[in-house]
Amino acid sequence: MRAVIRLTILLLLVTLAGSIFIAEGSLNIWHKETPNPAAADSIAARDDASWSDVKVTAPDGSVLDAWLFTPRRPNRSAVIALHGVGDTRLGMLGHVDFLLRAGYTVLAPDCRGHGSSGGDLITFGVREANDVHLWADLLLRSPGSRLTGFPVDSPGRCARGAMPPCQGLDRLYGIGQSMGAAILLESLAREHRFRALVADCPFATFREIASERLAQQGPLGRVASWPAVPLGFTWVRARYGVNLWQASPIDALRTADTAVLLIHGAADTNIDPRHSRELHAINPAHTELWEVPGAGHVASLGAARQEYIRRVTAWLDK
Repeated sequence: MRAVIRLTILLLLVTLAGSIFIAEGSLNIWHKETPNPAAADSIAARDDASWSDVKVTAPDGSVLDAWLFTPRRPNRSAVIALHGVGDTRLGMLGHVDFLLRAGYTVLAPDCRGHGSSGGDLITFGVREANDVHLWADLLLRSPGSRLTGFPVDSPGRCARGAMPPCQGLDRLYGIGQSMGAAILLESLAREHRFRALVADCPFATFREIASERLAQQGPLGRVASWPAVPLGFTWVRARYGVNLWQASPIDALRTADTAVLLIHGAADTNIDPRHSRELHAINPAHTELWEVPGAGHVASLGAARQEYIRRVTAWLDK
């Protein structure tokens, strides 16, 4: 009997230690790289556009960096483009390219904890959703904007006198991939100025995708996912004050009236297309779902480039 008790205690300790290890690994990017400005120069030159560095400071003091691209003939609309986990703003330059050609001003940030942005933790939308609100304030508080509803004392600011390129914006949109898509959806709980969003391969809830990530490791991972995820979430809340249960795009989308185009690669083995189907089912009146045959995770732009560009720009235009 004592041996059974000892074994049970040992298993609990191992599970707890494993949960903490997994949680800490999920919340941190250990090898961050600052995006090379030469990439911004290249895109701007190719698309006859200009760009500048911009920053916002979050309430927790984290300084977040972005590139702001302005086309030579802007259409008075801006798009916030958010990358996935472990990536940087460089991962969204393919989208920046075709959006600039369509006349959109594009803000491409490094999400907190990524690239050159500050922030100690990645919270999968819990804190990042408010960061989106700051980026929106930066764009829409600029001179000439006809949109209102933002706080006068917003900490968003353009850097190095870069305000003129982002002035005169009347419409705000967002496009994101994977975690970036989920963050944009979660931001809808507070940010009501988006006229439309494009969410490419989002997860429905972080709880679901965290469990699925462990299950992808094999039979042991499937068994461990049930205790490991709740224990990991409990650890994160106790140590950092972050409630990862709130990382739930589906809850934010449930009552949202923003038009959302959901795009998902039908061959995605990273985040199953089921997540986008769940998101579409929760609010079919304001969402549209396009599953791209043969496309993997965030690979739809490469797999069906012309159709992707046509659908995205048509969604924003209408």
